Amino acid sequence: METVNIISIISIAFLGSFGHCIGMCGGIVLAYSTIKIEPKSSKVSQSAAHLLYSFGRVFTYSILGAVFGTLGGVVTFNNTANGMLLIVAGIAMVLAGLSLMGKIKFLTLIEHSFSSSSMYKNAFKNILNSKSNFSFFVLGMLNGLLPCGFVYFFAITAASTASPLYGALVMAIFGISTIPAMFGLGFLTSLSSATSFRNMMMSLSSFAVIIYGSYTIYNGYDYIARAEKTLTECHTK
Repeated sequence: METVNIISIISIAFLGSFGHCIGMCGGIVLAYSTIKIEPKSSKVSQSAAHLLYSFGRVFTYSILGAVFGTLGGVVTFNNTANGMLLIVAGIAMVLAGLSLMGKIKFLTLIEHSFSSSSMYKNAFKNILNSKSNFSFFVLGMLNGLLPCGFVYFFAITAASTASPLYGALVMAIFGISTIPAMFGLGFLTSLSSATSFRNMMMSLSSFAVIIYGSYTIYNGYDYIARAEKTLTECHTK
């Protein structure tokens, strides 16, 4: 993976976590912070609980990244197909950025939550009532499976790598970059109501997603152009 891509992923995920992620998953963090963590427990114990929850999310994201990276590798048979996948990924990123800005309802249309299903409710209830440290990790894993447009965006990025290893790395970097916001929310519940701050971070992440998406589209066209040039040179010889 190129350094510019890693920096872009970290920047987008970090900025977006203070807007989209807190809005989507903040309720879960506040719920387990209230129910599962004793107010009198030490800061070290509370920190460990929040980190285990976040590591659970990162674990699930990494598995998803490996799966999408593998799928991306299966459908990319040649350089032209690779370029087309990058273009599709870039377009999806631009649409996601516009959706984060509130210009279109792209993310809203694809974010269908199954949290209302009895199976999810029962699993969530059992884990939420458990006091074991491992339950925080499991809760994070369960949270990582929730439908989320931001996760879809990075899953597409993972697929564009056409590699299970790099796909897992993309999603792992995404998950790790969201830890500061979710970790902070566990201690500072006021973050969830800081509307102006969240809106500012959402705007910044929206622009970052659109710019990165446009860059990905350019890379896709460049990939196809280079493939066609190579093919032409081969025919000429």
